[in-house]
Amino acid sequence: MRYIKRSLEKNILDLSEDYSCILLIGPRQVGKTTMLEHLMEGTDRNRVSLDNVENRRLAKKDPELFLELHPAPILIDEVQYAPELFSCIKIRVDNGAPPGSFWLTGSQSFNLMRLAQESLAGRTAVIHMSALSQSEMYGDGQTAPLSLTLDQLNERKEHLAPCNAIGIYERIWNGAMPGHRSGKYKDRDVFYSSYVQTYINRDVADMLPGVDQLLFSDFIRAAACRAGQMLNVHDIARDVGVSDDTAKRWLQVLEKSEVVFYLRPYSNNLLKRTVKTPKMYFFDTGLVAYLTKYSSPEILMNGAINGAILENYTVAEIRKTWHNSAKECLLHYYRDKDSNEIDMVIEADGELHPLEIKKSSNPGTELTSVFKVLNNSSLPRGTGAILCLREELSAIDRQTYILPIWMI
Repeated sequence: MRYIKRSLEKNILDLSEDYSCILLIGPRQVGKTTMLEHLMEGTDRNRVSLDNVENRRLAKKDPELFLELHPAPILIDEVQYAPELFSCIKIRVDNGAPPGSFWLTGSQSFNLMRLAQESLAGRTAVIHMSALSQSEMYGDGQTAPLSLTLDQLNERKEHLAPCNAIGIYERIWNGAMPGHRSGKYKDRDVFYSSYVQTYINRDVADMLPGVDQLLFSDFIRAAACRAGQMLNVHDIARDVGVSDDTAKRWLQVLEKSEVVFYLRPYSNNLLKRTVKTPKMYFFDTGLVAYLTKYSSPEILMNGAINGAILENYTVAEIRKTWHNSAKECLLHYYRDKDSNEIDMVIEADGELHPLEIKKSSNPGTELTSVFKVLNNSSLPRGTGAILCLREELSAIDRQTYILPIWMI
């Protein structure tokens, strides 16, 4: 097993010099604890996990005693299992706990964000961690958030490894989970099977007590078949044989535990014919490929979901470039009632940057004609791009680049 250096390491160390409490959130098994344990080496920081039933019981019953038994500096894993700790940590922070005293991790991000806002607002730095990025696995991990300026695109080439079409689908099929990609768990299918069962047995059972676990497993698979598409709750519910209301509740669980995320449609007062339905993406395409039963990258590249899963991969990688810089981003897609659609719109620095994602190495220039609909927005349209399987950076004109997906 090899440790894969994470882009967030410097951010965690820098923020620990300013904040007494750091809360690291993200999906299950994306490497939160592994990274923090790596950063702890050679220090006097200890670690305690609330996955342990005895630790969890004490933290809930007597949080003050728990913190006395596990004094700062401390790493507390899976802190969502004992929300009672937050008020006690708040008191210690208010009483002058030194910077870096508390490192907290958790995999139920929505609940943790709410708890942090209620108890630790202004006292803690909240950082989101994603699964491994292209930069971390195939580059040097030093890329910044995706920016569509020529200088920065040329800079990205120096930090990332070029890749052809089949190589991209190998990356998609293998996924981005550290447990598998580090070599710790070599059998991909066994790894993802165990991941799904652990997720359902722990997170889902905690949020949906008494849920039919076999039915929920079918539900995740039905959702995976629609990754990278506009959300259709009724179709997913019909495939599984549950009500639309049940499907909505279960999708909320997938979102709260960050198995899926959404791009909301971009709109403003000047764009009045836009649709309201979000598009759904999975945080890890390896999980999608496993759930949809594609047995190899080659079969996946020629399969029915090849375009949708490529879009899922691309959107997720762009999102990671922001999270790995400890920054939040405004990502949307565009679709109106005249069927004009833009796969992704990045809102940054007061401009809208339209992106089209295509499974092609030679995309046609007509693909960018839809970008002009953003000219009617209240924000100016900035540089756009076609993201595709071409191996070299190119351009249609000064306002539209052709960007290889390996360069994200």
